[in-house]
Amino acid sequence: MSAKKFAGLTGLKYQTLATWLQKRRRAGQPAGKAADAVRWLEAVVEQAQVSGGKNSTALALLLPGGARVEISDVKQVSLTASLLRALEKPC
Repeated sequence: MSAKKFAGLTGLKYQTLATWLQKRRRAGQPAGKAADAVRWLEAVVEQAQVSGGKNSTALALLLPGGARVEISDVKQVSLTASLLRALEKPC
């Protein structure tokens, strides 16, 4: 996928992406090698109902197979990261 198309799909300004790629190249990290070091996940921020009927901001991760993980508290981040690492390993 071209950088311009990727920027359009993600809502990122093309110039911002181009600047990031240029900085990466100058640091000696070829843009094509990014997949070796970075794992991309799609994340959606939405309003979530929490106990007591209050609205709260949450991070929802939609995983392959339809599973959904919702993080509404910073204390859940390390647990979620551990879960994702465990799911990554073959059975």
